[in-house]
Amino acid sequence: MATKVTILDYGSGNLRSAQRALERTGAEVTVTHDPEVAENCDGLVVPGVGAFEACMDGLTAVKGERIIGRRLAGGRPVLGICVGMQILFERGVEFGVEAQGCGEWPGAVTQLKAPVLPHMGWNTVDAPQDSVLFAGLDADTRFYFVHSYAAQAWEMDNDGSPLKAAKLTWAEHGGRFLAAVENGALSATQFHPEKSGDAGAHLLRNWVESLT
Repeated sequence: MATKVTILDYGSGNLRSAQRALERTGAEVTVTHDPEVAENCDGLVVPGVGAFEACMDGLTAVKGERIIGRRLAGGRPVLGICVGMQILFERGVEFGVEAQGCGEWPGAVTQLKAPVLPHMGWNTVDAPQDSVLFAGLDADTRFYFVHSYAAQAWEMDNDGSPLKAAKLTWAEHGGRFLAAVENGALSATQFHPEKSGDAGAHLLRNWVESLT
């Protein structure tokens, strides 16, 4: 039986390209905001493009933050992509305006400190050796980024758990920022795996295979 993956449709993200990329892994892919389907599939993908606050508005309109929270409470995998990664943090700051995120991870998403924005194009990443997402990929593998904002630090909870065990992948553009996070059932990439050719396909296959 094929692994069932749902792409959460909340009005943001490259839904069809993500769908096609995931279908190429052999997964059975549904694009919907139906909470029952989204909560009960093997893996949920949360895409996102554009502004942090607009994405959060769209997400809350379909009760997406509740869907994500319920899945994670039950240990069911979620993968955020681009702004779909950013909204997992506590807050985002754009143009001096602070917006609340899902709060699954502490910390803020802020503008990159780089002379050229957006950060657009191919870049390497520094992934930990025990990464599931990047398993089997060479250190010089490049992924496709399009963004001006990112999480640029990793903050601990007051008690330090369970974030101490998170696997952090970093990239550089004017400074260091988080390119990906793997934290139990919750994973995310700042780059677009669905636009990253063979490397992105490999990463998505790694994630889908981890669901079974």
